[in-house]
Amino acid sequence: MAIENKDFPPHASLSPTLNHVPPGTRRIHLMGIAGTAMASLAGMLKQEGYEVTGSDQNIYPPMSLFLEHLSIPVLTGYKGENLHPSPDLVVVGNVITKLNPEAIELASLGIPYVSLPQALQAFAMKGKKSIVIAGTHGKTTTSSLVSWILEQGGADPSFMIGGIPLNFGTNFKLGRGPYFVIEGDEYDTAFFDKGPKFLHYSPWISILTSIEFDHADIYRDLNHVRESFRKFIRLLPPDGLLIANRDDPVVMEEARGAHCPVTTYGLRPGADWVGLEIRTQQEYTRLRVSNAARDLGDLVTPLYGRHNISNLISTVALSEFLNVDLQSLHQALRSYKGVRRRQEVKGEKRGILVVDDFAHHPTAVKETIQAVKDQYRRRLIAVFEPRSNSSRRNVFQDSYASAFDRADLTFIPEPPLTEKIPAEERFSSARLVQDLRRRGLKASYHRSTDLLLEEVVKEIRAGDVVLFMSNGAFDNLPARLLDRLG
Repeated sequence: MAIENKDFPPHASLSPTLNHVPPGTRRIHLMGIAGTAMASLAGMLKQEGYEVTGSDQNIYPPMSLFLEHLSIPVLTGYKGENLHPSPDLVVVGNVITKLNPEAIELASLGIPYVSLPQALQAFAMKGKKSIVIAGTHGKTTTSSLVSWILEQGGADPSFMIGGIPLNFGTNFKLGRGPYFVIEGDEYDTAFFDKGPKFLHYSPWISILTSIEFDHADIYRDLNHVRESFRKFIRLLPPDGLLIANRDDPVVMEEARGAHCPVTTYGLRPGADWVGLEIRTQQEYTRLRVSNAARDLGDLVTPLYGRHNISNLISTVALSEFLNVDLQSLHQALRSYKGVRRRQEVKGEKRGILVVDDFAHHPTAVKETIQAVKDQYRRRLIAVFEPRSNSSRRNVFQDSYASAFDRADLTFIPEPPLTEKIPAEERFSSARLVQDLRRRGLKASYHRSTDLLLEEVVKEIRAGDVVLFMSNGAFDNLPARLLDRLG
């Protein structure tokens, strides 16, 4: 029921007895449908024959186009009347708070409800063996690569991925095979369930890429993050497998708590599966991946950058465990096209290459800049938007100062939505630019993305690579820059 008195604003108090999927469910409403995962769930439900509707506050491409293509009605804004007539079930996304007017109406009407992970378990993952890709970094690329390897190997996998894999053209698939590939997100589940999402996914196999402090809005420190991963690792059954990144000491410490076999991978000697003789030739990276029992010979992939090659090695270890034939593995790695907004080339005009990436954590920003610089060996213009819940806070203020060393010129705008963060906790783009300049780097701060774009247009020249990094839409700057160049 909804609670209201003179001391507190109206808020939703959902009954735990209604937290289930009722028998005979046909009409399902998704609150927060424009999120990548929620939109994927909507697509799965529509494919399975359910009547699906949704609502969201901010709807923009690619998810707006994705939902439009699926002919799923999306209501703009959260309103109580969105739940009239009443659906059989409501899926509550983790962007929804207890103060949301639609959530308040949900409580008032007494409609059954579930979180996104609960819905996935009930409608998509049931009866499947779950392959969960977890870690602070690399989940989307690794999940899409695993899915493509299984597809090429004839396993007809199901998957849900936090980006659009270019090999599939969609971020979800309901296959007939035994496996379900999913990103194991450590972010919280819903306002009524503050535990991390990945605890709901019943993992059979997990690739664990990294463990760093992130999501400063819900985690206190690195130890708090580690507690969640520790719980997740203990869910792996004795007949399962943990594929752990040996190059990450925190991962290796936590892997000791696994109740299943552990195999390791990495870029340095000592891992069970190690990448050797890594070299770039034109548009491909070539390497050998081997362990004590088997050398898989030369592998070829369009992926580049140490972080991506590390992720690739983990998928080789998984392929061996699942008995994917070697020819299919080689073919999948070579034909892999990547993921939209992961080092994605948006176009090249007047000799200026525009690349778009999702990087937002300091480690991801640093690795992405280094990878793009090494790949193209051209003057690199880095344009970074501090937009995530963590990057808009000053918890990473000092860390970002060492993330842009390989960029020749850096542009940083004022962070958006800072009014939602206490003044003493806010990240300062102006201070970051000062710190970069003190370190001898060329950097520029701008109060708006419009002003930033004008300055970028003035500064760039033929031969440059312009790398945009944001976990949001970034005011469509990559496309706008290409328009200006055209």
